[in-house]
Amino acid sequence: MHLLVTGGGSGGHVIPTIPVMALVRDAGNRVSFVGTNTEYERRLLAGFEVEYHGIAAGKLRRYFSLANVRDAGRVLLGIWQAWRLLGRLRPDVIFSKGGFVAFPVVLAGWLRGISVVGHESDFSPGLANRLSLPFLRTLCTSFAETRISGFKGRVMHTGSPLREELLAGSAARARTSLHIADDRPVLLVTGGSLGAAVLNRVVLDALPRLLETWDVVHICGPGRVERTGVAGYHPFEFVREGWGDLLALADVVVSRAGANSLFELLTLGKLNLLVPLSAAASRGDQIENARFAAKAGYSAVVAEEAFDADSLLTGLRALLADARRYRERLDGFERPDAARAIVAELFAVLESPARQA
Repeated sequence: MHLLVTGGGSGGHVIPTIPVMALVRDAGNRVSFVGTNTEYERRLLAGFEVEYHGIAAGKLRRYFSLANVRDAGRVLLGIWQAWRLLGRLRPDVIFSKGGFVAFPVVLAGWLRGISVVGHESDFSPGLANRLSLPFLRTLCTSFAETRISGFKGRVMHTGSPLREELLAGSAARARTSLHIADDRPVLLVTGGSLGAAVLNRVVLDALPRLLETWDVVHICGPGRVERTGVAGYHPFEFVREGWGDLLALADVVVSRAGANSLFELLTLGKLNLLVPLSAAASRGDQIENARFAAKAGYSAVVAEEAFDADSLLTGLRALLADARRYRERLDGFERPDAARAIVAELFAVLESPARQA
């Protein structure tokens, strides 16, 4: 099989494709990846050798903006480039993780008669995946509760693919590397691969009080590290190697509510406090994710609008006071082997009568 994978615009549209590609490649098959011609996605895939191709891509927006006119031209160019690329590569099946680079590839694949399997991390599809729905054979979802109205293909709950290193993290290795005493609890704060200015500001405001109890490991984002050299405070711009170790070490995680980050926390059974991106700065997908997690008893949540040093400390105290109940709920979270389920579906789609026709 020749599998072509596409997705981009953020780490959440790229990193989860790695376990899928690894399984297919390790079974002796060919794998290609299509990202933007800026090669942002290639940088996210650093350390994973894959045949990479770039195309033009324009951001897809739900609101009016003059930038939409410019980006519409990029989308059209991307469709043309994807059409030519697929004609040259001749993949057997396409896996789309979403993001604005994916739609031109999905549409071009459909025009070429190539079956496409998509994956949606959030409870409701982003715009790229929503536009792609008519051209998908199967849509895989991270959460069993996800419902896609009007979709005529197959909806399949697979979970979200996780890298093996996340499941094999070593708390002892991280504690030794960071020189954290055995009796010190660890608070991990992350705003995702690009960081989060709101989380960074609040953590620094609360840091003197946090350090009374915790060692704080803080993923700040590129160019955003401050206060280096403070005892008990461990800031990083971005963690490429050893993320699984840091997650294993953490007693509590404070995080945005992106679907892939949330799925990692639930799969690993981590006590967590979510601060979803506000509706003013997003389509509300993180709010949906956080609402689900709170209702299910998996997560404590503080709205971004109410998030400050006091609400952070209050939220952490409440989380720890009710830790037993949260852990019981996390123990019951379903943990499917998403990568294997998706790969099985890719082969099933490839071999189905509809595909052969």
